[in-house]
Amino acid sequence: MKELRDPKAIRRLLADIAERARRLPAPPRLMEVCGTHTMSLFRHGLTPRLAEAGVEMVSGPGCPVCITPDGLHEAAIGLVTEVEGLTLATFGDMTRVPTRKGSLQTAAPARDSRVRVVYSPEEALEEAKREPGRQVVFFGVGFETTIPAIAYIVKQAARARLRNFSVLPALWLVPPALKAVLDSKEVAVNGFIYPGHVSAVIGIEPYGFVARDYGVPGAVAGFEPGDILLAVRSVLDQALEGRPRVALEYGRAIRPEGNPTARALMAEVCEPFDAEWRGLGRIPASGLRFKAKYARLSAENAYGLKIRGAGRDLPGCRCGDVLRGVIRPEGCRLFGAKCTPESPLGPCMVSYEGACLVHFKYGRRERTGS
Repeated sequence: MKELRDPKAIRRLLADIAERARRLPAPPRLMEVCGTHTMSLFRHGLTPRLAEAGVEMVSGPGCPVCITPDGLHEAAIGLVTEVEGLTLATFGDMTRVPTRKGSLQTAAPARDSRVRVVYSPEEALEEAKREPGRQVVFFGVGFETTIPAIAYIVKQAARARLRNFSVLPALWLVPPALKAVLDSKEVAVNGFIYPGHVSAVIGIEPYGFVARDYGVPGAVAGFEPGDILLAVRSVLDQALEGRPRVALEYGRAIRPEGNPTARALMAEVCEPFDAEWRGLGRIPASGLRFKAKYARLSAENAYGLKIRGAGRDLPGCRCGDVLRGVIRPEGCRLFGAKCTPESPLGPCMVSYEGACLVHFKYGRRERTGS
């Protein structure tokens, strides 16, 4: 790990990248798909260094909290405010997402109901087992990284025949979102830095269509500075050679085939459907819902929820444009003024992986040179 943060090695990689960028016909624009990559790029001061080397980095739709539309957040708020004796369990960031109905953190629960922050899906399942007289709903959000763990608790709940447990799923698949970004042609993307965590589950083949059908190179990266720069250099090499592919630059943690066991569990419990994403609209086969065998464990079915469309963002919020890479967070007039981490007006300023929060936290340091 020391080598991946070694200043000499970092400078050498940046020099390699600058040399390659100069040989391309136009300055390359690369999209880092994962919000954790965005955070790492800014925290280590790499975004401005890459810009100096001639490479523009653009944030993508890689934050599951951010891309979950307000319609789902408001459904969760409705559950905890209207159903008595219910525990709504979810991850911490999800409780702070602002909507036109407030947030889970500010909502006034119905009698004997409560919101509980958990760190794993199993905590919600265990609460349902401990308190059989209380209804427990897990508001489960995630990409392929988190989905296997959620599928596991659904399978366990079905096996135990629990009648007081259900899941409100907000489960998203990364590859279809990349296709939507490319098809929209709103942002000219010359390459992708693919997410390390997601790729640990799905492997590299699901990204193959990007190179094959669109001629866009990409590389899977880890999260250390050297990891990301190695991936950037690989993408530029592919562009120069005219041979786009999916390079694996995170081989110490990922196998090309991913995790077959995790993928099999996802396939057993879930099936794809055309899902609504914040900012990207309805994307074919981009979400997962529970198969018929497990349908009763969906809170949407258990409580007869009517989740219609994506819901409406707060006035002026451009989180959706940020997620598509159309603007940088600074391009939103609310950014840093009315919208701050203390009083967020969109999920991109809430989540640890949100581009607006990352730009607010680390971008000022870049602009001031401190």
